[in-house]
Amino acid sequence: MAASKSKIRIGVLGLTHDHIWDNLKDLASCKDGTLVAVADPNEPLLERASKEYGCAVHGDYETMIETEKLDAVYVYSDNAEGLELVECAADAGLDIMIEKPMAESLSSADDMLMVIRNAGVRCMVNWPITWWPQIQKGLDMALGGEIGRIWQVKYRAAHGGPKEMGCSPYFYEWLYDPSLNGGGAFADYCCYGAVLSRLILGMPSRVNGTAGRLTKEDITVEDNGVLVMTYPNAISIAEASWSQVGYMQTYSPLILGTEGTLLIEPNADGGILLATKKNPMGKRVKVPKAPASMKSASHHFIHCLKTGEDFHPMGDPRICRDAQEIVEAGILSAQEGSEMSLPLSLI
Repeated sequence: MAASKSKIRIGVLGLTHDHIWDNLKDLASCKDGTLVAVADPNEPLLERASKEYGCAVHGDYETMIETEKLDAVYVYSDNAEGLELVECAADAGLDIMIEKPMAESLSSADDMLMVIRNAGVRCMVNWPITWWPQIQKGLDMALGGEIGRIWQVKYRAAHGGPKEMGCSPYFYEWLYDPSLNGGGAFADYCCYGAVLSRLILGMPSRVNGTAGRLTKEDITVEDNGVLVMTYPNAISIAEASWSQVGYMQTYSPLILGTEGTLLIEPNADGGILLATKKNPMGKRVKVPKAPASMKSASHHFIHCLKTGEDFHPMGDPRICRDAQEIVEAGILSAQEGSEMSLPLSLI
């Protein structure tokens, strides 16, 4: 979309992904964007959106797209429904922001890429950690060669479980359904390590996965998983847990290079520790304040639509499609008990 003086008019397709509420809060503070309407079959969610934002509400997606004047949409339903909603939006020529991990399966991710390419619309995949200033700085350092050749990326995402941490039933019910989520904790959280590894190291040649339901008797999906990605000269590790008490060693990427190690602390107020031979225990790196266009998914999405600039690489649907393949290979490895080679052959 070319730059213009008018605000980007946003509609929302689906409200059952709890992350939508943080994104709508951010959208409300964007001077160049405005929420026009939301669509979802769940009346209580529509009532909340109307009460909090005064937007139009619709009980079905097609009606909203057909009747509202929109420039773009946020897709925040379950992972499996995402493809259908992207198709609806793309057919109407609307640009799209969708929450990670893009889809519930590699097949859906591939179809999604084809849809947006054929329609000529833009699509950004939102990974919430992208908007931490220390993530932005750490990726710049790693990709810029400041710690030498990268030989490992490690990421652990963990908490006590979606229900236990306060997710709404609209959200956790589909997270616990493998047909809607693509799996359990493995699909939900190993994807972060997969996309970071893909961005920094490219595609691995081999993938090993292990997963199990270790503590939760009331769900039917795995509550823990480990994904190992093997490269010619690197090994990356992604860990996922819905069983962990507390948050120690979680949401903190570790990037290891031949000349140094980066430990990126979590949350918006986190920092970066850089270990070198001179400072083996780590020294704090100055993290600049994120520019307005990088402070949130909504700010970045709208900025890029207004200016025509590229989305941050973490949100590039091609990279996110590759991360989906890595995760799917890990799930298949866990199911079959054997290593998977990439690219996957699913015939």
